[in-house]
Amino acid sequence: MSSQEKLVYQPEYTNSWALIIGINQYKFAPPLGYAKSDAEAVADILEKKFQFPKSNISLLIDKDATKDTINKSFLDFKKTLPDDRLIVFYAGHGHTVSGKRGEVGYLVPAEGKPDEIDTLIRWDEFTRNSDLIPAKHIFFLMDACYGGLAFLRTPSLGSMRFIGDMLKRYSRQLLTAGKANETVADGNGTRPDHSIFTSHLLDALDGAASTKDGIISASGVMAYVFDHVANDQYSHQTPHYGFVDGDGEFIFDTSVLEQKKNSSPQPESSEKGEPGEVDILVNTSPQIETPFEPKTPIADTIKELLSVPSNKIKLDDFVSKHIRHFLDETDLRNFPVQGIPAQKDQFIQRLSEYEELSKDLQVISILLAKWGNSEQLQQLNKIFTRLAEADKGSSGTVLWLRFTWYPIQLLMYSAGITALSSQNYGALKIIFETPVRPEPLSDQSEALVTPVGANLSEIHESFKWIPGRERHYAPRSEQLFTTLQPTLEDLLFLGRNYEYLFDYFEILFALEYSHVNQSGWGPPGRFAWKYQRRFGENPFKMMLDEADKSKDHWGPISAGLFNKSFTEFQKNSTAYEEHMKRLAWW
Repeated sequence: MSSQEKLVYQPEYTNSWALIIGINQYKFAPPLGYAKSDAEAVADILEKKFQFPKSNISLLIDKDATKDTINKSFLDFKKTLPDDRLIVFYAGHGHTVSGKRGEVGYLVPAEGKPDEIDTLIRWDEFTRNSDLIPAKHIFFLMDACYGGLAFLRTPSLGSMRFIGDMLKRYSRQLLTAGKANETVADGNGTRPDHSIFTSHLLDALDGAASTKDGIISASGVMAYVFDHVANDQYSHQTPHYGFVDGDGEFIFDTSVLEQKKNSSPQPESSEKGEPGEVDILVNTSPQIETPFEPKTPIADTIKELLSVPSNKIKLDDFVSKHIRHFLDETDLRNFPVQGIPAQKDQFIQRLSEYEELSKDLQVISILLAKWGNSEQLQQLNKIFTRLAEADKGSSGTVLWLRFTWYPIQLLMYSAGITALSSQNYGALKIIFETPVRPEPLSDQSEALVTPVGANLSEIHESFKWIPGRERHYAPRSEQLFTTLQPTLEDLLFLGRNYEYLFDYFEILFALEYSHVNQSGWGPPGRFAWKYQRRFGENPFKMMLDEADKSKDHWGPISAGLFNKSFTEFQKNSTAYEEHMKRLAWW
Protein backbone atom coordinates (compact mmCIF):
# COMPACT_ATOMS: atom_id res chain seq x y z
CA MET A 1 0.00 0.00 0.00
CA SER A 2 1.45 3.35 -1.02
CA SER A 3 1.75 6.27 1.36
CA GLN A 4 -1.05 8.05 -0.46
CA GLU A 5 -3.43 5.16 0.11
CA LYS A 6 -2.93 5.47 3.86
CA LEU A 7 -4.27 9.02 3.80
CA VAL A 8 -7.85 9.71 4.84
CA TYR A 9 -9.60 11.35 1.91
CA GLN A 10 -12.77 13.45 2.00
CA PRO A 11 -15.79 12.63 -0.22
CA GLU A 12 -15.15 15.73 -2.33
CA TYR A 13 -12.50 17.58 -4.33
CA THR A 14 -10.72 20.63 -2.98
CA ASN A 15 -9.20 21.67 -6.31
CA SER A 16 -8.94 20.60 -9.94
CA TRP A 17 -5.84 20.61 -12.17
CA ALA A 18 -5.06 19.68 -15.75
CA LEU A 19 -2.06 19.22 -18.02
CA ILE A 20 -3.24 19.41 -21.63
CA ILE A 21 -0.81 18.69 -24.49
CA GLY A 22 -1.50 18.92 -28.21
CA ILE A 23 1.19 18.77 -30.90
CA ASN A 24 0.50 19.35 -34.59
CA GLN A 25 3.90 20.68 -35.62
CA TYR A 26 6.83 18.35 -34.93
CA LYS A 27 10.45 19.19 -35.60
CA PHE A 28 11.41 15.70 -36.75
CA ALA A 29 8.14 13.73 -36.91
CA PRO A 30 5.30 14.04 -39.45
CA PRO A 31 2.80 16.81 -38.66
CA LEU A 32 -0.69 16.11 -37.38
CA GLY A 33 -3.83 18.00 -38.31
CA TYR A 34 -6.05 18.07 -35.24
CA ALA A 35 -4.00 17.40 -32.08
CA LYS A 36 -3.92 21.12 -31.27
CA SER A 37 -7.68 21.58 -31.64
CA ASP A 38 -8.26 18.37 -29.67
CA ALA A 39 -6.20 19.70 -26.76
CA GLU A 40 -7.85 23.11 -26.83
CA ALA A 41 -11.34 21.56 -26.86
CA VAL A 42 -10.57 19.34 -23.86
CA ALA A 43 -9.16 22.32 -21.94
CA ASP A 44 -12.27 24.32 -22.82
CA ILE A 45 -14.76 21.68 -21.64
CA LEU A 46 -12.87 21.14 -18.39
CA GLU A 47 -13.01 24.86 -17.65
CA LYS A 48 -16.56 25.62 -18.78
CA LYS A 49 -18.45 22.43 -17.94
CA PHE A 50 -16.52 21.03 -15.00
CA GLN A 51 -15.29 24.28 -13.39
CA PHE A 52 -11.56 23.56 -13.58
CA PRO A 53 -9.99 26.98 -12.80
CA LYS A 54 -8.36 28.35 -15.94
CA SER A 55 -5.24 29.19 -13.96
CA ASN A 56 -4.96 25.50 -13.01
CA ILE A 57 -4.95 24.27 -16.62
CA SER A 58 -1.48 24.02 -18.15
CA LEU A 59 -1.92 24.03 -21.93
CA LEU A 60 1.16 23.06 -23.96
CA ILE A 61 0.74 23.42 -27.71
CA ASP A 62 3.23 22.59 -30.51
CA LYS A 63 6.70 24.06 -29.84
CA ASP A 64 5.88 24.64 -26.16
CA ALA A 65 5.41 20.89 -25.65
CA THR A 66 9.07 19.94 -25.32
CA LYS A 67 10.30 16.97 -23.34
CA ASP A 68 11.65 19.14 -20.55
CA THR A 69 8.53 21.31 -20.39
CA ILE A 70 6.16 18.35 -20.32
CA ASN A 71 8.12 16.60 -17.57
CA LYS A 72 8.51 19.78 -15.53
CA SER A 73 4.83 20.68 -15.91
CA PHE A 74 3.79 17.24 -14.74
CA LEU A 75 6.07 17.28 -11.71
CA ASP A 76 4.85 20.77 -10.83
CA PHE A 77 1.69 19.03 -9.65
CA LYS A 78 3.59 17.95 -6.56
CA LYS A 79 1.99 21.14 -5.22
CA THR A 80 -1.46 19.52 -5.29
CA LEU A 81 -3.25 18.52 -2.09
CA PRO A 82 -4.52 15.03 -1.21
CA ASP A 83 -8.16 15.78 -2.04
CA ASP A 84 -7.33 17.31 -5.44
CA ARG A 85 -7.83 15.75 -8.87
CA LEU A 86 -5.71 15.92 -11.99
CA ILE A 87 -6.42 15.30 -15.69
CA VAL A 88 -3.51 14.63 -18.07
CA PHE A 89 -4.47 14.76 -21.77
CA TYR A 90 -2.02 14.14 -24.61
CA ALA A 91 -2.75 14.35 -28.34
CA GLY A 92 0.19 13.54 -30.57
CA HIS A 93 2.44 10.76 -31.80
CA GLY A 94 3.11 7.65 -29.78
CA HIS A 95 6.04 5.32 -30.35
CA THR A 96 6.79 1.76 -29.27
CA VAL A 97 10.13 -0.02 -28.85
CA SER A 98 10.52 -3.73 -28.18
CA GLY A 99 12.68 -4.45 -25.16
CA LYS A 100 13.87 -7.51 -23.28
CA ARG A 101 10.75 -7.58 -21.13
CA GLY A 102 8.30 -6.64 -23.86
CA GLU A 103 7.07 -3.46 -25.45
CA VAL A 104 7.98 -0.03 -24.07
CA GLY A 105 5.73 2.88 -24.95
CA TYR A 106 6.86 6.46 -25.54
CA LEU A 107 5.23 9.83 -26.17
CA VAL A 108 6.87 12.01 -28.81
CA PRO A 109 7.44 15.63 -27.67
CA ALA A 110 7.65 18.48 -30.20
CA GLU A 111 11.42 18.13 -30.71
CA GLY A 112 11.50 14.33 -30.29
CA LYS A 113 13.14 12.01 -32.82
CA PRO A 114 11.23 8.71 -33.05
CA ASP A 115 14.47 6.82 -33.83
CA GLU A 116 16.28 8.28 -30.81
CA ILE A 117 14.51 7.15 -27.65
CA ASP A 118 16.53 9.43 -25.38
CA THR A 119 14.62 12.33 -26.97
CA LEU A 120 11.22 10.77 -26.14
CA ILE A 121 9.17 10.50 -22.96
CA ARG A 122 8.80 6.99 -21.67
CA TRP A 123 5.14 6.45 -20.83
CA ASP A 124 5.68 4.73 -17.50
CA GLU A 125 7.65 7.75 -16.27
CA PHE A 126 4.23 9.34 -15.87
CA THR A 127 2.83 6.47 -13.84
CA ARG A 128 5.92 6.13 -11.67
CA ASN A 129 6.14 9.88 -11.08
CA SER A 130 2.44 10.03 -10.22
CA ASP A 131 3.46 8.51 -6.88
CA LEU A 132 5.06 11.88 -6.14
CA ILE A 133 1.82 13.76 -6.73
CA PRO A 134 -0.47 13.99 -3.66
CA ALA A 135 -3.73 14.36 -5.65
CA LYS A 136 -5.89 11.33 -4.89
CA HIS A 137 -7.25 10.97 -8.43
CA ILE A 138 -5.32 11.20 -11.70
CA PHE A 139 -6.93 10.33 -15.04
CA PHE A 140 -4.62 9.96 -18.04
CA LEU A 141 -6.28 10.49 -21.45
CA MET A 142 -3.95 9.70 -24.34
CA ASP A 143 -4.97 10.28 -27.95
CA ALA A 144 -2.01 8.26 -29.18
CA CYS A 145 -1.18 4.61 -29.85
CA TYR A 146 1.74 2.87 -28.18
CA GLY A 147 2.60 -0.34 -26.39
CA GLY A 148 3.87 -1.24 -22.97
CA LEU A 149 0.59 -0.45 -21.23
CA ALA A 150 0.33 -1.94 -17.74
CA PHE A 151 -3.11 -2.19 -16.17
CA LEU A 152 -4.21 -3.81 -12.96
CA ARG A 153 -6.34 -6.90 -13.45
CA THR A 154 -8.30 -5.56 -10.51
CA PRO A 155 -10.06 -3.89 -8.81
CA SER A 156 -13.16 -5.96 -9.44
CA LEU A 157 -15.57 -4.12 -7.20
CA GLY A 158 -18.78 -4.92 -8.99
CA SER A 159 -20.86 -2.71 -11.21
CA MET A 160 -22.52 -0.62 -8.50
CA ARG A 161 -20.52 1.85 -6.39
CA PHE A 162 -21.31 4.71 -4.00
CA ILE A 163 -19.96 8.04 -5.26
CA GLY A 164 -18.92 9.21 -1.82
CA ASP A 165 -17.00 6.00 -1.23
CA MET A 166 -15.22 6.26 -4.61
CA LEU A 167 -14.21 9.83 -3.81
CA LYS A 168 -12.50 8.63 -0.63
CA ARG A 169 -10.32 6.08 -2.44
CA TYR A 170 -7.00 6.64 -4.21
CA SER A 171 -6.78 5.94 -7.98
CA ARG A 172 -4.76 6.29 -11.17
CA GLN A 173 -6.77 5.55 -14.33
CA LEU A 174 -5.80 5.48 -18.00
CA LEU A 175 -7.57 5.63 -21.35
CA THR A 176 -5.47 5.47 -24.51
CA ALA A 177 -6.51 5.56 -28.16
CA GLY A 178 -4.89 2.28 -29.14
CA LYS A 179 -1.90 -0.01 -28.91
CA ALA A 180 1.39 -0.24 -30.76
CA ASN A 181 0.21 -1.96 -33.93
CA GLU A 182 -2.66 0.45 -34.51
CA THR A 183 -2.81 3.81 -36.23
CA VAL A 184 -4.54 6.75 -34.59
CA ALA A 185 -7.01 8.43 -36.92
CA ASP A 186 -6.06 12.11 -37.03
CA GLY A 187 -9.39 13.36 -38.34
CA ASN A 188 -12.61 11.65 -39.49
CA GLY A 189 -14.12 12.35 -36.10
CA THR A 190 -17.81 12.85 -35.46
CA ARG A 191 -16.93 16.47 -34.66
CA PRO A 192 -15.27 18.76 -37.22
CA ASP A 193 -11.53 19.32 -36.71
CA HIS A 194 -11.17 16.52 -34.20
CA SER A 195 -9.81 12.99 -34.18
CA ILE A 196 -12.08 9.97 -33.83
CA PHE A 197 -10.88 9.36 -30.28
CA THR A 198 -11.25 12.93 -29.02
CA SER A 199 -14.61 13.37 -30.79
CA HIS A 200 -16.08 10.50 -28.83
CA LEU A 201 -14.29 11.64 -25.68
CA LEU A 202 -15.88 15.09 -25.97
CA ASP A 203 -19.28 13.47 -26.58
CA ALA A 204 -18.81 11.44 -23.41
CA LEU A 205 -17.88 14.51 -21.38
CA ASP A 206 -20.78 16.47 -22.84
CA GLY A 207 -23.14 13.99 -21.22
CA ALA A 208 -23.30 10.91 -23.42
CA ALA A 209 -21.48 8.92 -20.71
CA SER A 210 -23.53 10.21 -17.77
CA THR A 211 -25.70 8.00 -15.59
CA LYS A 212 -29.40 8.67 -15.11
CA ASP A 213 -28.39 10.65 -12.01
CA GLY A 214 -26.15 12.87 -14.14
CA ILE A 215 -22.87 11.38 -12.90
CA ILE A 216 -19.90 11.27 -15.29
CA SER A 217 -17.11 9.05 -14.01
CA ALA A 218 -13.81 7.97 -15.51
CA SER A 219 -15.14 4.42 -15.82
CA GLY A 220 -18.24 5.67 -17.63
CA VAL A 221 -16.12 7.75 -20.01
CA MET A 222 -13.78 4.83 -20.66
CA ALA A 223 -16.65 2.47 -21.41
CA TYR A 224 -18.32 4.95 -23.77
CA VAL A 225 -15.15 5.83 -25.69
CA PHE A 226 -14.10 2.18 -25.96
CA ASP A 227 -17.43 1.16 -27.43
CA HIS A 228 -17.81 4.08 -29.83
CA VAL A 229 -14.25 4.24 -31.12
CA ALA A 230 -14.03 0.48 -31.59
CA ASN A 231 -17.29 0.52 -33.59
CA ASP A 232 -16.70 3.74 -35.53
CA GLN A 233 -16.84 3.03 -39.26
CA TYR A 234 -13.65 5.03 -39.87
CA SER A 235 -11.71 3.60 -36.96
CA HIS A 236 -8.84 1.10 -37.16
CA GLN A 237 -8.03 1.33 -33.48
CA THR A 238 -9.32 -0.11 -30.23
CA PRO A 239 -8.91 2.00 -27.09
CA HIS A 240 -7.39 0.38 -24.04
CA TYR A 241 -8.19 1.38 -20.53
CA GLY A 242 -8.08 0.43 -16.89
CA PHE A 243 -6.64 1.12 -13.47
CA VAL A 244 -2.94 1.80 -13.13
CA ASP A 245 -3.21 1.98 -9.34
CA GLY A 246 -5.83 2.15 -6.61
CA ASP A 247 -9.57 1.47 -6.63
CA GLY A 248 -11.12 4.94 -6.39
CA GLU A 249 -12.88 6.71 -9.22
CA PHE A 250 -12.30 10.05 -10.92
CA ILE A 251 -15.66 11.89 -10.94
CA PHE A 252 -16.04 14.77 -13.37
CA ASP A 253 -19.05 16.50 -11.82
CA THR A 254 -19.80 16.03 -8.12
CA SER A 255 -22.52 18.71 -8.06
CA VAL A 256 -25.27 16.07 -8.28
CA LEU A 257 -24.13 14.68 -4.94
CA GLU A 258 -24.05 18.18 -3.46
CA GLN A 259 -27.53 18.90 -4.83
CA LYS A 260 -28.86 15.73 -3.27
CA LYS A 261 -27.36 16.72 0.08
CA ASN A 262 -28.95 20.16 -0.14
CA SER A 263 -32.34 18.79 -1.19
CA SER A 264 -32.47 16.05 1.46
CA PRO A 265 -34.71 16.84 4.43
CA GLN A 266 -32.77 18.38 7.28
CA PRO A 267 -33.30 17.86 11.00
CA GLU A 268 -35.56 20.33 12.76
CA SER A 269 -32.62 21.79 14.66
CA SER A 270 -29.47 22.83 12.82
CA GLU A 271 -27.52 21.55 15.80
CA LYS A 272 -28.58 18.02 15.09
CA GLY A 273 -26.91 15.73 12.61
CA GLU A 274 -28.09 14.61 9.23
CA PRO A 275 -30.48 11.65 9.34
CA GLY A 276 -27.99 9.54 7.39
CA GLU A 277 -25.29 9.65 4.80
CA VAL A 278 -26.39 11.22 1.55
CA ASP A 279 -24.81 9.27 -1.26
CA ILE A 280 -25.67 7.95 -4.69
CA LEU A 281 -25.27 4.35 -5.81
CA VAL A 282 -24.34 4.39 -9.49
CA ASN A 283 -23.51 1.88 -12.18
CA THR A 284 -19.82 1.86 -13.09
CA SER A 285 -20.27 -0.91 -15.61
CA PRO A 286 -17.20 -0.91 -17.87
CA GLN A 287 -15.33 -4.18 -17.91
CA ILE A 288 -11.57 -3.68 -17.72
CA GLU A 289 -10.21 -4.76 -21.08
CA THR A 290 -7.52 -7.05 -19.75
CA PRO A 291 -8.31 -10.78 -19.47
CA PHE A 292 -10.49 -11.65 -16.51
CA GLU A 293 -8.78 -12.73 -13.34
CA PRO A 294 -10.56 -13.20 -10.02
CA LYS A 295 -10.29 -10.47 -7.46
CA THR A 296 -8.41 -12.81 -5.20
CA PRO A 297 -7.51 -16.51 -5.33
CA ILE A 298 -9.20 -16.84 -1.95
CA ALA A 299 -12.62 -16.57 -3.59
CA ASP A 300 -11.86 -19.28 -6.15
CA THR A 301 -10.31 -21.56 -3.54
CA ILE A 302 -13.18 -21.30 -1.08
CA LYS A 303 -15.76 -21.90 -3.85
CA GLU A 304 -13.92 -25.02 -4.97
CA LEU A 305 -13.67 -26.35 -1.42
CA LEU A 306 -17.37 -25.69 -0.76
CA SER A 307 -18.48 -27.36 -3.99
CA VAL A 308 -17.11 -30.75 -2.89
CA PRO A 309 -18.33 -31.81 0.58
CA SER A 310 -15.52 -34.36 0.88
CA ASN A 311 -13.07 -31.42 1.01
CA LYS A 312 -14.07 -30.71 4.61
CA ILE A 313 -10.55 -31.27 5.98
CA LYS A 314 -9.00 -28.98 3.37
CA LEU A 315 -11.72 -26.42 4.05
CA ASP A 316 -11.01 -26.55 7.78
CA ASP A 317 -7.28 -26.12 7.19
CA PHE A 318 -7.83 -23.26 4.77
CA VAL A 319 -10.13 -21.32 7.10
CA SER A 320 -7.88 -22.00 10.10
CA LYS A 321 -4.86 -20.66 8.23
CA HIS A 322 -6.61 -17.37 7.52
CA ILE A 323 -7.90 -17.06 11.07
CA ARG A 324 -4.38 -17.55 12.44
CA HIS A 325 -3.02 -14.98 9.99
CA PHE A 326 -5.66 -12.41 10.98
CA LEU A 327 -5.09 -12.96 14.70
CA ASP A 328 -1.35 -12.64 14.24
CA GLU A 329 -1.73 -9.37 12.30
CA THR A 330 -4.17 -7.85 14.80
CA ASP A 331 -2.74 -9.01 18.12
CA LEU A 332 -1.69 -6.69 20.94
CA ARG A 333 1.80 -6.30 19.50
CA ASN A 334 0.37 -4.60 16.41
CA PHE A 335 -2.74 -3.04 17.99
CA PRO A 336 -1.74 -2.13 21.55
CA VAL A 337 -4.50 -1.05 23.91
CA GLN A 338 -2.18 0.65 26.40
CA GLY A 339 -0.04 3.74 25.99
CA ILE A 340 -1.84 4.97 22.83
CA PRO A 341 -3.92 8.14 23.27
CA ALA A 342 -7.60 7.96 22.33
CA GLN A 343 -7.34 10.49 19.52
CA LYS A 344 -8.98 11.01 16.15
CA ASP A 345 -5.95 10.33 13.95
CA GLN A 346 -5.12 7.09 15.73
CA PHE A 347 -8.75 5.98 15.54
CA ILE A 348 -9.03 6.62 11.81
CA GLN A 349 -5.72 4.88 11.14
CA ARG A 350 -6.73 1.85 13.18
CA LEU A 351 -10.13 1.73 11.48
CA SER A 352 -8.48 1.64 8.06
CA GLU A 353 -6.08 -1.10 9.13
CA TYR A 354 -8.84 -3.23 10.64
CA GLU A 355 -10.90 -2.97 7.46
CA GLU A 356 -7.93 -3.85 5.26
CA LEU A 357 -6.81 -6.81 7.36
CA SER A 358 -10.37 -8.19 7.51
CA LYS A 359 -10.78 -8.48 3.74
CA ASP A 360 -9.68 -12.10 3.34
CA LEU A 361 -11.89 -13.34 6.16
CA GLN A 362 -14.67 -11.16 4.79
CA VAL A 363 -14.55 -12.98 1.44
CA ILE A 364 -14.48 -16.35 3.23
CA SER A 365 -17.42 -15.41 5.48
CA ILE A 366 -19.49 -14.18 2.54
CA LEU A 367 -18.99 -17.35 0.52
CA LEU A 368 -19.60 -19.61 3.50
CA ALA A 369 -22.87 -17.81 4.22
CA LYS A 370 -23.92 -18.07 0.58
CA TRP A 371 -22.93 -21.63 -0.33
CA GLY A 372 -22.22 -23.47 2.92
CA ASN A 373 -24.32 -26.44 3.98
CA SER A 374 -25.08 -27.11 7.64
CA GLU A 375 -21.72 -28.80 8.23
CA GLN A 376 -19.69 -26.22 6.31
CA LEU A 377 -21.40 -23.38 8.15
CA GLN A 378 -19.61 -24.51 11.30
CA GLN A 379 -16.56 -22.81 9.83
CA LEU A 380 -18.40 -19.53 10.43
CA ASN A 381 -18.83 -20.59 14.03
CA LYS A 382 -15.09 -21.18 14.27
CA ILE A 383 -14.25 -17.78 12.76
CA PHE A 384 -16.45 -15.93 15.22
CA THR A 385 -15.43 -17.99 18.24
CA ARG A 386 -11.70 -17.66 17.67
CA LEU A 387 -11.87 -13.92 16.99
CA ALA A 388 -14.19 -13.24 19.93
CA GLU A 389 -12.10 -15.24 22.38
CA ALA A 390 -8.70 -13.91 21.24
CA ASP A 391 -6.68 -11.95 23.78
CA LYS A 392 -7.90 -8.36 23.70
CA GLY A 393 -6.05 -7.17 26.77
CA SER A 394 -7.20 -7.14 30.36
CA SER A 395 -6.69 -3.40 30.83
CA GLY A 396 -5.98 -0.37 28.73
CA THR A 397 -7.64 2.57 27.02
CA VAL A 398 -11.38 1.91 26.84
CA LEU A 399 -11.60 3.04 23.21
CA TRP A 400 -8.99 0.55 22.01
CA LEU A 401 -10.33 -2.30 24.13
CA ARG A 402 -13.84 -1.84 22.73
CA PHE A 403 -12.63 -1.22 19.19
CA THR A 404 -11.12 -4.71 18.96
CA TRP A 405 -14.68 -5.95 18.32
CA TYR A 406 -15.08 -3.92 15.13
CA PRO A 407 -13.62 -6.51 12.71
CA ILE A 408 -15.96 -9.13 14.16
CA GLN A 409 -18.97 -6.93 13.53
CA LEU A 410 -17.73 -6.26 10.00
CA LEU A 411 -17.67 -10.03 9.38
CA MET A 412 -21.07 -10.53 11.02
CA TYR A 413 -22.63 -7.94 8.73
CA SER A 414 -20.91 -9.38 5.65
CA ALA A 415 -22.10 -12.92 6.37
CA GLY A 416 -25.52 -11.80 7.55
CA ILE A 417 -26.34 -9.70 4.50
CA THR A 418 -25.21 -12.62 2.36
CA ALA A 419 -27.36 -15.09 4.28
CA LEU A 420 -30.41 -12.88 3.77
CA SER A 421 -29.71 -12.43 0.05
CA SER A 422 -29.44 -16.22 -0.35
CA GLN A 423 -32.24 -17.02 2.12
CA ASN A 424 -29.70 -19.15 3.96
CA TYR A 425 -31.37 -18.42 7.28
CA GLY A 426 -29.53 -21.19 9.08
CA ALA A 427 -26.41 -19.04 8.89
CA LEU A 428 -28.15 -16.25 10.82
CA LYS A 429 -28.41 -18.28 14.03
CA ILE A 430 -24.64 -18.91 13.89
CA ILE A 431 -23.94 -15.25 13.17
CA PHE A 432 -26.00 -13.98 16.09
CA GLU A 433 -25.97 -16.75 18.67
CA THR A 434 -22.56 -18.45 18.45
CA PRO A 435 -21.67 -18.94 22.15
CA VAL A 436 -18.44 -17.20 23.10
CA ARG A 437 -16.44 -16.53 26.27
CA PRO A 438 -14.88 -13.08 25.89
CA GLU A 439 -13.46 -13.22 29.42
CA PRO A 440 -10.60 -15.77 29.51
CA LEU A 441 -11.40 -17.17 32.99
CA SER A 442 -15.16 -17.07 32.71
CA ASP A 443 -17.26 -20.24 32.80
CA GLN A 444 -20.19 -18.36 31.32
CA SER A 445 -20.74 -18.06 27.59
CA GLU A 446 -22.92 -15.51 25.86
CA ALA A 447 -24.36 -15.10 22.39
CA LEU A 448 -21.92 -13.36 20.05
CA VAL A 449 -24.35 -10.52 19.38
CA THR A 450 -24.05 -9.43 23.04
CA PRO A 451 -20.34 -8.53 23.40
CA VAL A 452 -20.17 -7.15 19.85
CA GLY A 453 -23.24 -4.94 20.31
CA ALA A 454 -22.31 -3.81 23.83
CA ASN A 455 -18.64 -3.00 23.21
CA LEU A 456 -19.15 -1.08 20.00
CA SER A 457 -22.19 0.81 21.29
CA GLU A 458 -20.00 2.11 24.11
CA ILE A 459 -17.69 3.86 21.61
CA HIS A 460 -20.49 4.94 19.26
CA GLU A 461 -19.50 8.62 19.32
CA SER A 462 -15.91 7.90 18.26
CA PHE A 463 -17.12 6.94 14.78
CA LYS A 464 -18.06 10.60 14.28
CA TRP A 465 -14.32 11.23 13.91
CA ILE A 466 -14.51 9.63 10.47
CA PRO A 467 -14.59 12.34 7.76
CA GLY A 468 -18.15 12.78 6.56
CA ARG A 469 -19.66 11.07 9.63
CA GLU A 470 -19.46 14.03 12.01
CA ARG A 471 -23.19 14.76 11.95
CA HIS A 472 -24.63 11.30 11.48
CA TYR A 473 -26.97 9.78 14.03
CA ALA A 474 -25.55 6.28 13.42
CA PRO A 475 -21.97 6.85 12.22
CA ARG A 476 -20.82 3.26 12.76
CA SER A 477 -23.79 1.97 10.79
CA GLU A 478 -23.12 4.45 7.96
CA GLN A 479 -19.45 3.44 7.90
CA LEU A 480 -20.31 -0.24 7.58
CA PHE A 481 -22.92 0.57 4.93
CA THR A 482 -20.40 2.10 2.51
CA THR A 483 -17.38 -0.02 3.51
CA LEU A 484 -19.00 -3.41 2.93
CA GLN A 485 -20.78 -2.59 -0.32
CA PRO A 486 -17.94 -2.98 -2.88
CA THR A 487 -16.95 -6.50 -1.77
CA LEU A 488 -20.54 -7.68 -1.40
CA GLU A 489 -21.39 -6.25 -4.81
CA ASP A 490 -18.39 -7.93 -6.38
CA LEU A 491 -19.21 -11.36 -4.97
CA LEU A 492 -23.02 -11.26 -4.90
CA PHE A 493 -24.09 -8.68 -7.52
CA LEU A 494 -26.74 -7.17 -5.24
CA GLY A 495 -27.23 -3.87 -7.05
CA ARG A 496 -29.82 -1.58 -5.51
CA ASN A 497 -31.12 -4.39 -3.32
CA TYR A 498 -28.06 -3.91 -1.10
CA GLU A 499 -29.58 -1.14 1.02
CA TYR A 500 -32.71 -3.16 1.76
CA LEU A 501 -30.63 -6.20 2.82
CA PHE A 502 -28.30 -4.07 4.94
CA ASP A 503 -31.20 -2.50 6.85
CA TYR A 504 -32.92 -5.90 7.17
CA PHE A 505 -29.84 -7.44 8.77
CA GLU A 506 -29.23 -4.49 11.05
CA ILE A 507 -32.79 -4.65 12.37
CA LEU A 508 -32.37 -8.36 13.11
CA PHE A 509 -29.07 -7.56 14.88
CA ALA A 510 -30.83 -5.05 17.16
CA LEU A 511 -33.82 -7.33 17.82
CA GLU A 512 -31.60 -10.35 18.51
CA TYR A 513 -29.58 -8.27 20.98
CA SER A 514 -32.83 -7.30 22.66
CA HIS A 515 -34.01 -10.92 22.67
CA VAL A 516 -30.92 -12.61 24.11
CA ASN A 517 -30.48 -9.90 26.75
CA GLN A 518 -34.20 -9.44 27.50
CA SER A 519 -33.52 -5.72 27.45
CA GLY A 520 -36.00 -4.22 24.99
CA TRP A 521 -33.01 -2.38 23.52
CA GLY A 522 -30.48 -3.08 20.79
CA PRO A 523 -27.91 -0.96 18.93
CA PRO A 524 -29.86 1.34 16.58
CA GLY A 525 -28.54 1.69 13.05
CA ARG A 526 -29.44 3.79 10.05
CA PHE A 527 -32.83 2.04 9.94
CA ALA A 528 -33.80 3.89 13.15
CA TRP A 529 -33.76 7.36 11.61
CA LYS A 530 -35.72 5.96 8.67
CA TYR A 531 -38.38 4.78 11.12
CA GLN A 532 -39.24 8.31 12.19
CA ARG A 533 -39.01 10.10 8.87
CA ARG A 534 -42.22 11.28 7.27
CA PHE A 535 -41.60 9.90 3.80
CA GLY A 536 -40.01 6.97 1.99
CA GLU A 537 -39.86 3.31 2.90
CA ASN A 538 -39.72 2.26 6.53
CA PRO A 539 -37.59 -0.91 6.70
CA PHE A 540 -38.62 -1.72 10.28
CA LYS A 541 -42.33 -1.74 9.47
CA MET A 542 -41.66 -3.61 6.22
CA MET A 543 -39.97 -6.40 8.22
CA LEU A 544 -42.83 -6.55 10.72
CA ASP A 545 -45.34 -6.91 7.88
CA GLU A 546 -43.27 -9.65 6.28
CA ALA A 547 -42.95 -11.59 9.53
CA ASP A 548 -46.64 -11.19 10.31
CA LYS A 549 -47.62 -12.86 7.03
CA SER A 550 -45.71 -16.08 7.81
CA LYS A 551 -45.53 -15.95 11.61
CA ASP A 552 -43.72 -19.08 12.92
CA HIS A 553 -42.92 -20.07 9.32
CA TRP A 554 -41.01 -16.84 8.63
CA GLY A 555 -37.47 -17.72 7.54
CA PRO A 556 -35.45 -16.26 10.47
CA ILE A 557 -37.87 -17.74 13.02
CA SER A 558 -38.05 -21.20 11.45
CA ALA A 559 -34.22 -21.20 11.39
CA GLY A 560 -34.15 -20.86 15.18
CA LEU A 561 -34.04 -17.15 15.99
CA PHE A 562 -36.28 -15.79 18.77
CA ASN A 563 -36.72 -19.33 20.20
CA LYS A 564 -38.55 -20.26 16.99
CA SER A 565 -41.45 -18.17 18.22
CA PHE A 566 -43.26 -15.42 16.34
CA THR A 567 -44.73 -14.36 19.69
CA GLU A 568 -41.21 -13.82 21.04
CA PHE A 569 -40.25 -11.87 17.92
CA GLN A 570 -43.38 -9.73 18.23
CA LYS A 571 -42.68 -9.02 21.90
CA ASN A 572 -39.16 -7.82 21.14
CA SER A 573 -40.15 -5.78 18.11
CA THR A 574 -42.94 -4.04 20.04
CA ALA A 575 -40.54 -3.12 22.86
CA TYR A 576 -37.92 -1.98 20.40
CA GLU A 577 -40.41 0.18 18.53
CA GLU A 578 -41.06 2.07 21.75
CA HIS A 579 -37.33 2.60 22.11
CA MET A 580 -37.07 4.07 18.60
CA LYS A 581 -39.91 6.47 19.31
CA ARG A 582 -37.87 7.90 22.17
CA LEU A 583 -34.73 8.48 20.10
CA ALA A 584 -35.90 11.95 18.96
CA TRP A 585 -33.64 11.75 15.93
CA TRP A 586 -36.13 13.61 13.74
